[in-house]
Amino acid sequence: MSATDLVTAELTVTGRIRTASNATFVGTVDDVVVVYKPIAGEKPLWDFPDGTLAHREVAASLVSEALGWSVVPHTWLRDGPLGEGMVQLWKEQDPDQSAVDLVVADQVPAVGWRRVLEGRDENGRAVALVHEDTPALRRMAVFDVLVNNADRKGDHVLSMADGHRHGVDHGLTFHRDHKLRTVLWGWLGDTLTADELDGIDRVSEGLDGDLGRDLADLLTAEEITSLADRCSSLRAAGQFPAPAGEMSAVPWPLF
Repeated sequence: MSATDLVTAELTVTGRIRTASNATFVGTVDDVVVVYKPIAGEKPLWDFPDGTLAHREVAASLVSEALGWSVVPHTWLRDGPLGEGMVQLWKEQDPDQSAVDLVVADQVPAVGWRRVLEGRDENGRAVALVHEDTPALRRMAVFDVLVNNADRKGDHVLSMADGHRHGVDHGLTFHRDHKLRTVLWGWLGDTLTADELDGIDRVSEGLDGDLGRDLADLLTAEEITSLADRCSSLRAAGQFPAPAGEMSAVPWPLF
């Protein structure tokens, strides 16, 4: 289906995702399965007063495209049965894979995983929050820094059968103040790869061209300036940042 058809063909709602905090529906555009989040179903947030969550989701998709890594499934704005909203291609994740997990603290695999934090479960047992150590998930962590993602929960990482990792639920992004809350802290202080630095450069360059013009319809000028500043700061540091400020460094709940 063409990009034009995805915007103009009839959107039919087939179900609702009731675990979501804002109105979120599954639907189809012809035979393409999509997620639909109408702006009318958004709950106001005191710390994200500008614009809409739907606009931020679309902006996150544009940054993902500029990076060239397909972190975010294709996302766009269009009318639907409940008015204008964000529409995103549905991605069916592999039920046998978990890129982020909570495991018994002394059973973290020695290879291929990063430990984020430890705590105790409802039975007092020591557990650890872990995530896989893969290039695909590293790219998502870089993306989260750039878009200032305030809500990277474990269930917002979709593990695909081919090893690709998609990130979803990006309504809480692009705040001009530091808001990074994520479960992907396992590379703290690690040096960014050449591929990751190249991705940052593509976003920086795009902000002076088509990307910047497209984001101007979705974000405030201050938010776009802050995005540019985060690109410059991360590029200059050349490594994954540490948590900053007094707020929690991880979202709650974690999943």
